[in-house]
Amino acid sequence: MGINPDLKFIKYLKGAGGDTLKKCYQCATCSVVCPLSSDVKPFPRKEMIWAQWGMKDHLVADPDIFLCHQCGDCTAYCPRGAKPGDVLGAIRAYSYTHYGFPSGLAKLTTEAKNLPLLIGIPAAIILVLWFISGGLHMPQGEVDFGVFFGHWDFKYLSKNVFFIDIIMLSAAGLAVFSSYKGVSTMWKKMSEKLECNQAFKPSAKQFTVDFLWPSVKEIVSHKRFNECGANQNRVKGHQPLLLAFIGLFLLTGYSFISKDVFGIFFPSLHGPIPQWNPFKILGNISAVAMLFGIFVLWGNRSLEESETGNKGTFYDWFLIYEIAAVGITGLLAELLRLAGIGSLAYLIYYLHLVAVMMLFLYMPYTKFAHLVYRTFAMAFERFRESSFVTVKEEK
Repeated sequence: MGINPDLKFIKYLKGAGGDTLKKCYQCATCSVVCPLSSDVKPFPRKEMIWAQWGMKDHLVADPDIFLCHQCGDCTAYCPRGAKPGDVLGAIRAYSYTHYGFPSGLAKLTTEAKNLPLLIGIPAAIILVLWFISGGLHMPQGEVDFGVFFGHWDFKYLSKNVFFIDIIMLSAAGLAVFSSYKGVSTMWKKMSEKLECNQAFKPSAKQFTVDFLWPSVKEIVSHKRFNECGANQNRVKGHQPLLLAFIGLFLLTGYSFISKDVFGIFFPSLHGPIPQWNPFKILGNISAVAMLFGIFVLWGNRSLEESETGNKGTFYDWFLIYEIAAVGITGLLAELLRLAGIGSLAYLIYYLHLVAVMMLFLYMPYTKFAHLVYRTFAMAFERFRESSFVTVKEEK
């Protein structure tokens, strides 16, 4: 079989943190020491040679690149100074762009020079809607973010909730569709790499119960992160961050149901959620956990860069900055609201909306996409080892 190396792909990997890939001389130390690599399908040795040869199509259809948690054990023990974990991280970054939809938006998130545009798109959308709503002024009296986009007399849905729904549901909807489209294509590509004596397609219930749900539970528990050696302290940042997002998701769901559903019958629910409300308390705790987790990860990455002398990539830092912006602006907006500092509170709230929209809008193309692609790669790992698939050989 002839090999046509994709030189642009190799160049991308080198610029995205995989600059040591040519140091690998296939000793297999990385696959031996990796606590997550299996005896049947070891990694990252094969991924390193595929990367050296520019075999892009093999790598983007390889579930093992997502099973890697970038523990650092392979880097610590490599006798040649290669960093297989960083190479696989660069491949994942490429995969999110490769599978991303729309492709133009996906490519926009790959370079630091596009940062003004990445911020400017949601900032302009929210500013225009703020102007159209008639709420673009600093309301007088008690600070109430519930009138940020103005007020109308339609009792079944507040004006603020209406505009928030337009902004966030549109961004989240695009992210969900893009993720579904990307994961579906990835699953198809991964399946094509398996030649089977027989394969039975599980029902939706079987897939969820046998493959997807166990993967979700494993991710929440951070079981594989805890098996890592060199960088095990990353779990101290990742796990509270994940739990914080779950808590904030529950608060958002509660807010949506109370304001958009029950608010139809009880208009008083359109106001701010009381501080004593259990979901509000959960949200505040989650916000603190988010800031704690992101600053642990921030510190870990800064320390790693200072010790190695390597400069972090835009891909490495973009999500950290994004989440920090969401947490800081959200907490500041609430504190300023409670302090009654209206003009500054509304300005910070605007920045908070921009940061949240960015988080939703760019989710499928940043490291946040780990949550989706890794979950389904782990589900595929269970699927390919199940009785549903009898593998003859791998192409």
